[in-house]
Amino acid sequence: MKRIITIRTCLFIVCMQCLVWSVYAQDEAIKEAEDAYAKENYGQAIELYEELLKTHGESAEIYYNLGNAYYRANKTAPSILNYERALLLDPGDADIRFNLQMAKQKAVDHIEPVGDFFLAKWFDAVQNMGAADSWAYLGIVCFLLFIGCLLLYFFSRWVRMKKIGFYLGSVFLVMVVLVNIFARNQKEELVNHASAIVFSPTVTVKSSPDASGTDLFILHEGTKVYIKSTLGAWKEITLEDGHVGWMPAKDMEII
Repeated sequence: MKRIITIRTCLFIVCMQCLVWSVYAQDEAIKEAEDAYAKENYGQAIELYEELLKTHGESAEIYYNLGNAYYRANKTAPSILNYERALLLDPGDADIRFNLQMAKQKAVDHIEPVGDFFLAKWFDAVQNMGAADSWAYLGIVCFLLFIGCLLLYFFSRWVRMKKIGFYLGSVFLVMVVLVNIFARNQKEELVNHASAIVFSPTVTVKSSPDASGTDLFILHEGTKVYIKSTLGAWKEITLEDGHVGWMPAKDMEII
């Protein structure tokens, strides 16, 4: 038994040392990338941030910093791509959203979105205040509060407390439904990858998934498109203004 405990203890110590070393290495790599950025060596900063994403996984902070480096290097499409990826992971970050709008101003195409109903805009604005995990946690809290209100309603001896439990419970029940919808929508955006950024300087959008198809319109690098379907090496895309067409998959990068 002592030997088993000793082996387990050793394994635990080794795992903790590896974890500490990994965190230390990541911090050092981030500091090195930040130093390169501060010295206006944007090419080196880009390489370091890209390597961090490969070795340590996705991070809204790294995507944001990488987007800044690409922006300073006057690479519009990669900067927009990385700001969009950062926003997917942290949709409530005002700095990411602001820098994304700044980068979009450098793009050639300025697509005017189709006017949405004001309630839809309000719904999206509220939904984008948090990420999927944040909404999920809030949903759990609201559900527990809803259960508490139910207990108050059913077991309280005072009519006033029953009314409080009923009305508060109704509010928390509505919140549970809403935050779960928010969490599901945010999760679907993370999983489905249904949008992309045009990376070719120019690309002609066709009426069909074929080079001989009718030319519909031209897009330039940095434009955001939404993917409807895929057929071979072609993707059917739609724009925020409602225009639809087909373009080669090689001319875009999935967000």
